[in-house]
This record gives sequence, C-alpha cells and structure tokens, in this order.
Amino acid sequence: LFAVIKYFCLFLITQLCCSSLSDKVHQTPADMYKNKDKNETAEIICSHSIDSYNRILWYKQSDDGQLRYLGYMYGKTATPETGAGVKMNGDANKGKNCTLTTEALELKDSAVYFCAAIVECHRCKG
Repeated sequence: LFAVIKYFCLFLITQLCCSSLSDKVHQTPADMYKNKDKNETAEIICSHSIDSYNRILWYKQSDDGQLRYLGYMYGKTATPETGAGVKMNGDANKGKNCTLTTEALELKDSAVYFCAAIVECHRCKG
C-alpha cells in the first residue's frame, strides 16, 4: 500500500498587514508517493521571500477535512505539537529552508500538508 501525501502552500496575514503575498511562499515537493511497508521518511521543504517574516506554521488536512496544527518554526527554533509525530528543522527566515519530516510513515500520514509564513503584526494590536 502507498501513502499519498500532497502539499500546498498557505499564506496567512494578520489584520491590516498589507496585501496577499501567497506567491512568495513555496513548498516542495508538490506531491509524493511513499511505500508505507518500507519504513520510509517524508520531507517537505517550505521557504518564503518576505522581509521580516520569521515564522513557518505547519498543518495537516486528512481526508475527513479536519485541519490539524502540527507546530511551527520561529527563526531556527522548532516547536512541534506534542503527539504530532513530526520533526521540524531549518530556518523560518526569508530565503531559508524549513523542513517538516515524518518518519516511519503509516497510512494515517496520507494527507494534504500546508505551510504558512506569518509575522506578528505589533502595529495592528490595539
């Protein structure tokens, strides 16, 4: 059996923080097929080209449509959610690569994975 993993980029902005920059967030590969019986690893790379953005969020959407938050990278610091079954490394700053890794793939790992680049917009807070 094969685990099917698809990836899409998602860009989040906070209120009053400019226009959409979704074309500046990139995720590779676009999709991948892995054999769950071979104890394989899947890696997704996310990067962006947006000044001052230094946080990458990761999400997983299963067949039932449920969106699960997996954690985030802030600069070079990884903060995966407990029990998410993923590792994060790299750098979330402009022009750098942030990697999400799932090891020992199982069928439950078949999903659409999203990365998002964000910045906390302090000037937007009242």
